[in-house]
Amino acid sequence: MTHTTQPSPLSAPVVAGLLLAAGGGRRLGGRPKALLSHRGRPLVEHAVRVLREGGCEVIHVVLGASADAVRKRAELPGCVLVDNPEWAEGMGSSLRVGLGSLAAAAPPVDAALVSLVDQPGIGAEAVARVRSAYRSRGSLVAASYGGRRGHPVLFGADRWAGIAAGAVGDRGARDYLAAHRDAITLVDCSDVAEPYDIDTEADLAHLE
Repeated sequence: MTHTTQPSPLSAPVVAGLLLAAGGGRRLGGRPKALLSHRGRPLVEHAVRVLREGGCEVIHVVLGASADAVRKRAELPGCVLVDNPEWAEGMGSSLRVGLGSLAAAAPPVDAALVSLVDQPGIGAEAVARVRSAYRSRGSLVAASYGGRRGHPVLFGADRWAGIAAGAVGDRGARDYLAAHRDAITLVDCSDVAEPYDIDTEADLAHLE
């Protein structure tokens, strides 16, 4: 009797959420953005929940300003918390630290879906749309609003080294994305999200 071995189904790609939550809120009087109150809880909890509800089972959170206070006050079960001691250099350093953390993750991660803690107008539906546009470890995907590129963005793992090399200051992946504009898949999210930032005292009106 001959036994045949059935091929095992290909495992689903792992698209991890990477939340950049290190900002010190310089224009908010030095209040760390991760700890701003939104719906009665720290803003970082809301941002993590959005990633999770959008389909990211693995979530790494980059902390910087008042990292110890964030760890004490925010409930972030199941998340990998990564400290960025150079957070004051700007978003680029947090992106480098976060991608480095994901690169060392086990099991391996196929793509990073990057979101910012200070954009509470971007919810789970936008995350799910961008995540669903993943095709390979070379994918580059970004949400768009009125034709303009915004967050969240998705970086296939094969792109991480190039992105990290150019992530300096507050530019994050901006230069890399500009240089690879033709490779980006834009996903319109303008009907389900608002890409405002919480940067100034006036912006606090967006929080609930």
